[in-house]
Amino acid sequence: MALDAAKKAQIIKKFQKAEGDTGSIEVQIALLSTRIGNLTEHLKTFKKDHSSRLGLLKLVGQRRRLMRYLKRTNHESYNKLIAELGIRDNI
Repeated sequence: MALDAAKKAQIIKKFQKAEGDTGSIEVQIALLSTRIGNLTEHLKTFKKDHSSRLGLLKLVGQRRRLMRYLKRTNHESYNKLIAELGIRDNI
């Protein structure tokens, strides 16, 4: 369930801090959130796809770790990001 290049570039452009920024925490969390959403839709259709479910759990864990770091280091940016992505604040 990889993202196509156009969709990925659009997400990066929306969440980047400066021109050429592709690896900041905000961008990584936004890309992971999109992949998580795509996998969730896939698993609604294919309920027995356990390998994709395991991948989904790994992505959720990775996003949780990144969000915990962002909340600890830059709380204002964290609040803005969860509001923009529509993610619950359960960290």
